[in-house]
Amino acid sequence: MFKTIARTQSLMNSIRREEDGATAVEYGLMVSLIAVVIIAAVTAIGVNLDLIFDAVAAAL
Repeated sequence: MFKTIARTQSLMNSIRREEDGATAVEYGLMVSLIAVVIIAAVTAIGVNLDLIFDAVAAAL
């Protein structure tokens, strides 16, 4: 009986570890997606600012 309980607890612990690993992968994917969005936004803003500064420089 105690062996069955020990095996069940061991199985439950291994399942919990697998969920922790999946959670870490999910967080990694979210962070990388956020980084891609930030890079795209900064690039777009940089191009627009460059055009604005060029227009101001030409006007001066």
